[in-house]
Amino acid sequence: MAHKKLDDYTEDDLGQDQPITSLKILVIGESNVGKSSLMNRFIDDTFDPNMANTIGVDYRSRVVNVDGQTVQLGIWDTAGQERFRTLTPTYYRNAQGAVIVYDVTRRQTFERVEQWLQELDAYVNRTDVVKMIVGNKTDLVIESTEAGSNCDNETSARVCVQKNREVSREEGQQLARRHSTLFIEASALENDNVQVCFEDLVYHILQTPGLWEARVQPGRIQLGDNNPSLSEMTWNCISPNCSLL
Repeated sequence: MAHKKLDDYTEDDLGQDQPITSLKILVIGESNVGKSSLMNRFIDDTFDPNMANTIGVDYRSRVVNVDGQTVQLGIWDTAGQERFRTLTPTYYRNAQGAVIVYDVTRRQTFERVEQWLQELDAYVNRTDVVKMIVGNKTDLVIESTEAGSNCDNETSARVCVQKNREVSREEGQQLARRHSTLFIEASALENDNVQVCFEDLVYHILQTPGLWEARVQPGRIQLGDNNPSLSEMTWNCISPNCSLL
């Protein structure tokens, strides 16, 4: 009997819009680079300019459709302060993707990205994690003599604090190339490239075979997050016409 591939299952097999996988995504980086703001903008399209620093770890979830696949994302945002580093090993475990954030107006946060990448490699329990370096807060950069015009408008959503860019886009791209990661610049405040950031990360995870360890359960297929090894899995067909190795 022919083996049934994941792509052969129909919406009737899976349930319409039923997520085919759960993915664990980390958001890491120095304190005050906008990690929580990026996550909240992506999850529920909100921005709070007075958001307090994350204490410990925050968790949010969202179902997205990427490249025709419906996926459940669990996004973990950690505090950047050193005093929360004891949470690191548990926080990193079983992650399939990571967003490493720096502030384009604070060079020291960019210089720490390599240390965050080293920490990720040290604690994550897989070698094929998909990584995205994000230069956040592009809205703060003075790009022209007209950049301050919105600050006189009381109805504007702009936070009227402007700074000089301390990290060029080219430097971010070079760092990403050295570490074989994805790269994008974004603004949580202006909702610029936030959706693209997470969706592109998910797309590349879906294109990474090592992150797709399928477990078939009655009524749905679940892939990836926190799955046991193949030898420990209990496999069940959801269609009478399928067979499994």
